[in-house]
Amino acid sequence: MTLRMFNTMTREKEVFEPLESGKVKMYVCGPTVYNYIHIGNGRPAIFFDVVRRYLTYIGYEVNYVVNFTDVDDKMIRKAEETGETVQELADRFIAAYKEDMETLRIEPASINPRVTDNMEVIITFINSLVQQGFAYEKGGDVYFRTSRFKDYGKLSHQNLDELQYGIRIEVDERKENPQDFVLWKAAKPGEIFWSSPWGNGRPGWHIECSALVHKYLGATIDIHGGGVDLTFPHHECEIAQTEVLTGKPMAKYWLHNEFLNIDNEKMSKSLGNGVLIREVVKQVRPEALRFFMLSSHYRNPLNFSEDGLTQATNGLDRIQNSVTNLKHRLTVAQEDVLDDQVEKRVKDIETQFIAKMDDDFNTPDAITAVFDLVSEANRVLQQDRVSAPTLRFLMGRFRAFDSVLGILAEEREELLDGEIDKLIEERNEARRTKDWSRADEIRDLLTEKGIYLEDTPQGIRWRRK
Repeated sequence: MTLRMFNTMTREKEVFEPLESGKVKMYVCGPTVYNYIHIGNGRPAIFFDVVRRYLTYIGYEVNYVVNFTDVDDKMIRKAEETGETVQELADRFIAAYKEDMETLRIEPASINPRVTDNMEVIITFINSLVQQGFAYEKGGDVYFRTSRFKDYGKLSHQNLDELQYGIRIEVDERKENPQDFVLWKAAKPGEIFWSSPWGNGRPGWHIECSALVHKYLGATIDIHGGGVDLTFPHHECEIAQTEVLTGKPMAKYWLHNEFLNIDNEKMSKSLGNGVLIREVVKQVRPEALRFFMLSSHYRNPLNFSEDGLTQATNGLDRIQNSVTNLKHRLTVAQEDVLDDQVEKRVKDIETQFIAKMDDDFNTPDAITAVFDLVSEANRVLQQDRVSAPTLRFLMGRFRAFDSVLGILAEEREELLDGEIDKLIEERNEARRTKDWSRADEIRDLLTEKGIYLEDTPQGIRWRRK
C-alpha cells in the first residue's frame, strides 16, 4: 500500500516520498493568539493532528511544527481594549489554546515557536532579502519585490493581472508594484516594537512562517499545511520570499483543508456566527466534535449544525458501546486460543482502514472501516463462548484505529459491579447519618468513573454512561 496525498501545488494526488527516509518534516500555520479559537480553527487543528498521527502509525518519525503569531495588528488592538500588554494577552490565549487542544485530544506539536521569541531570525531573513535586491525599504517599511520571483502565483494558480488590489492585497502608493507585500512594518506611536536596520517596528505576517520554517525544519520541508484561505496570499508569499533566497522548493507537498460553514453560511465576523470550541464541548463530548470534523473529507466544505453533532454523537456511541462491551466480556472470558476466523476478518478490515487513509487521508471511509470492526465485535459478543485472546485482539484493533482518529474517550479504570454496589451502600449510610460531605464525595467518584445514579421508588439504581 502506498500513501497518496493531494498536492495543492500540482492539483494532483501524488505518491508520498519523504525527503529523508523514515522521517517527515511538517509545518502547519498556527493561530494568532488574540482570542479563544473557534470551530473554524478547529478543523485544520484536528485534521493535521490526524495526518501527523497517521504518518506515525505507518512508521514515520514526524517533526511537527505549529507556530504562534503573538504580535500583529489584531494583537495590538485587543491588548489596548483589555488593558494588557501584548505579551500578557498572548500568554493568556496561548494557555487557552493549549487547553482547547488537549480537550480535543490533539497531540502537542514537536514545538510551538513564538514569533516574538524569534525576532532576530526574522530580521536576519528580511535583511538577506534586502541585501540581495529582493526587497526594498520605504519610510521604515520593507516590501518584497514580487517581480523578482517569476513563479509568484504558482500555488494558488491566481491570474495576478486580474487581482482586485485592496481586497486581498493592501494598496500602498509607496510600493513599486501593487503585488508587493510588506515584510517589516514601521512602529506607530505607542505600539510595541523591535529595533531593526530600518528603524523600530515589527514583522509582517508572511515573513514569520518563512523564517520559522527555515530555522526549525530547513530550506525544504515535506509537508506544509493550513486552511484553504491561507493559499493566497499567505502561502503564496511564503513561497516567494523563501525560494528566492534558497533556490529550492519550500515544501514538497502542500495540503489545505476546505472551509467549515455554520448552518450553510460561511463563518465571518460580519455575520457574527463564529462558535468557540470551548462552548461546543460544553454541549457535546470533545470526541464527538472530532468525529464530526472527520466525518467529511478534508477537501470538502463541512457544514456545522446541531443535527450534524447529534449524528456524530450517535455514531460515536455505537463505537464506544462496542468497546465497553468487549471490556466487560473480557472480565469473565476464559483463556484459550485466538479465533483464526475473527483474526482474518479483522485483518481484512484493518487493510481497508489503511487503504482509505492512504487515499489522501480519507477519514470518512476510514470511519466506515471502524464501523465494520464494530459489526464484527458485536457478532463475536453474541456468541456463548469467546476466548480472552479474541477479545483482546478486537480491543487492540480499536486502540490502533483510535491512535489515528482519536475519537474514543480516554480509558478509565472501571469499577466492577460489586465495587459500585458497595460504594452505593456506603453512600446510603452516609446519607442516613447526615454525612453529606461523604455522600457527595462518593457520588462525584461514581460520576467520574462514568456511573450515574437514579432515584426510583424501589431505591437507588445505577447505570454506566
